[in-house]
Amino acid sequence: MPASPSTARAINDRLALRLLQEEGPLTAGQLKQLTGLSRPTVADLVERLTAAGLIAVVGESGEQRRGPNARLYGIVADRAHLAALDVRTEGVTVVVADLLGTELARASVPIADDAGTGPAVEQAVTLVERAAKEVGADRLHTVAIGAPGLIDPATGELRNSIGLPEWHRRLASALGERLQARVLVENETNLAALAEQRDGAAHDRDTFVLLWLGLGIGAAVVLDGTLRRGASGGTGEIGFLPVPGTTTLPSATGCEGGFHSLAGAAAVAALATAHGVEAEAMGHESHAATLVRAAVTGLVRGDVAGAAADGRSGSGASAERDTRFLDVLADRLAMGAASVVAVLDPGCVVLGGELGQAGGDVLAARVEARLTVLSPLPTEVRPSALGGSAVLRGALLMAREAAQDELFAPPTR
Repeated sequence: MPASPSTARAINDRLALRLLQEEGPLTAGQLKQLTGLSRPTVADLVERLTAAGLIAVVGESGEQRRGPNARLYGIVADRAHLAALDVRTEGVTVVVADLLGTELARASVPIADDAGTGPAVEQAVTLVERAAKEVGADRLHTVAIGAPGLIDPATGELRNSIGLPEWHRRLASALGERLQARVLVENETNLAALAEQRDGAAHDRDTFVLLWLGLGIGAAVVLDGTLRRGASGGTGEIGFLPVPGTTTLPSATGCEGGFHSLAGAAAVAALATAHGVEAEAMGHESHAATLVRAAVTGLVRGDVAGAAADGRSGSGASAERDTRFLDVLADRLAMGAASVVAVLDPGCVVLGGELGQAGGDVLAARVEARLTVLSPLPTEVRPSALGGSAVLRGALLMAREAAQDELFAPPTR
């Protein structure tokens, strides 16, 4: 059945807006060429979208003579303002952006363990309000929150999780009430996977698994371009995976004894110390990530120095120390990754988070080599391109998509 005139107009409008988002400002002639629509249809949609306040003339094309045909149309970026939050146990970071996702302001606030639920929520909400005020945003259209824990598939809310502070669960409703904005919540690892697929290491993959290596351990599963959450929202809770090498087994109330005990930040830092790897703290980077980065840097420098001296790689005690540490760490990561590969056959595993980014190609190559031995399924292992910033980037993408889905459906006539 052919689409009704109103449906056809809505489809054409959305197509034009998506092109303006992806390509930047375009003339009516360029829109005609890219959409394949007739000149009158393009003229009609340009008039309609301009009247709706979604697009405006932003300049003239140098390739055209002056006049109507030279006008460049672009999306009105300040039609809506968005906020993205990365919520951690120790604090919150917020980014405020325009409708195109351009970052306008960024701010962070630490939140003490003993702050209490009410004061902690107030600190976080105030942070968002101040960031919005800084850019002159009267109100926020959409706010997206990335947080640790499970998202209830039925309600879209953060479920109560053992070990996570109560203020995490209260924050979304508080933001919605105070800001009168649409508030979305998503698991941090899932958002990181969205960001890595859009802008990072998995940009060319429709199927992959992101192994999140941070304070805790998690995984995000993307199959055929779709993020999979599971019946209870728990897909990827790989920290609970029973693995060899621990002294106990995980339970329903805690992941101690699971994969988390081998590959979480505390375990990685302890492993580095046991192998004599040391490093000074670097800014906001976790200590575990700094140690992994130091080992990789030391190993690369040792390889270069050894090769220059006598043709050998990794000469010297420090290079051997770094090699042993990275080899054992790769053994541990491959153990957890092998279970995921055996069940899902993703073809690609991204080592995400700060630890994955710090390990870079050196650690990824080691994990891939071990997976080749452990599994008959060919699997490429890649380091994160975004690291810890992937959660915030993913939250911003989520907020932008939600806002555009609503605003890019202008009323038709």
